[in-house]
Amino acid sequence: MSAAFIGLDLAKSVFPVHGVDIHGKVVVTKRLRRDAVLAIFANLAPCVVWMEACAGSHVWAREIARLGHAVRRMAPQYVKPCVKRHRNDRADAAAIGEAVQRPSLRFVAVRTEEQRGTLAIHRVRETLVAQKTQRINALRAHLAEFGVVTPQGAGKVAPRTAVVADLEDTWVPGLARSVRAGSGNLNIGISGVSA
Repeated sequence: MSAAFIGLDLAKSVFPVHGVDIHGKVVVTKRLRRDAVLAIFANLAPCVVWMEACAGSHVWAREIARLGHAVRRMAPQYVKPCVKRHRNDRADAAAIGEAVQRPSLRFVAVRTEEQRGTLAIHRVRETLVAQKTQRINALRAHLAEFGVVTPQGAGKVAPRTAVVADLEDTWVPGLARSVRAGSGNLNIGISGVSA
């Protein structure tokens, strides 16, 4: 391949490639197996490789850049208008190849491994907080069905879990007390999740 710009559509197992020269003429359309991508790019003269910004594109961008190529990631909304027919991997690669020729095209920065690691920590925390909120809301809803009203707020739930734990309490029937959520009783599961 002797392309100045290569549009690479990242897929699960086969990556379509669409290469154009400096005049915008298509010089290559090819499909690469996932395990052959880096070997092919290692043997190419340095060029500009464009791909859609997605979670997996960070790794591919870093690996291809290590081989001496300039890698650019573009937001998917810039690719969509360039797709001429039905959207598929090959059409996406061609659309990426066409979109790169636009002078006003902006690209998305490639994150480092450290940045991706930090982002993973934040995303996991967001998931845990969302799960905690879901569990609190579920407990509030179930208790409300038995006439136990719980004010909003995570701090107000702990006293209500005592109602569920108190076997002498008559508000919550025994069958409802026996409900399990995750690793323990519903009240234990709720109070065990930290923000």
